[in-house]
Amino acid sequence: MRNADEILNNSFLEVRAKLLEVAATLDRIERALGEEQQLEEASSASRAKIDEAIKILLSSGDDRAERLQHLFSREYAESWRNEFGI
Repeated sequence: MRNADEILNNSFLEVRAKLLEVAATLDRIERALGEEQQLEEASSASRAKIDEAIKILLSSGDDRAERLQHLFSREYAESWRNEFGI
């Protein structure tokens, strides 16, 4: 099993690139909105989820991936096969 230093050293550049991509996307959204515009309702809900995800990333614990998965997952529905035509 790798230790924490090895994991960080092996993953740093990849994680850095992903964080830069997120930051650049958020910057593009802000620039496109301008000062007076607001996001449509569905887009606003998506942006709120991204903000909540960032809060999860900034929190402590070893279950952040699980919490992110729950944040972006749908509630379980017994009828999911019918809803998706499966």
